[in-house]
Amino acid sequence: MKKRQNHGDVIEFVKDNYILKGQVLPSSCKRSIIVDISSSSNLQKISHSFPNTVVAHENYRIVDKVQN
Repeated sequence: MKKRQNHGDVIEFVKDNYILKGQVLPSSCKRSIIVDISSSSNLQKISHSFPNTVVAHENYRIVDKVQN
């Protein structure tokens, strides 16, 4: 089943053995999504110096859907 994420949805994924949560940003990518991780509490632990990251569709799960 294809994931149906929307701009603003919150997703969860694993990076460097840490679980990160972020908000889906608008994007035209077909095989991945761009995620704002600036508010993630584990951001300092993974030494990621950018507020956004790219996550492939098979590597995340939707934890909170935005109501349209």
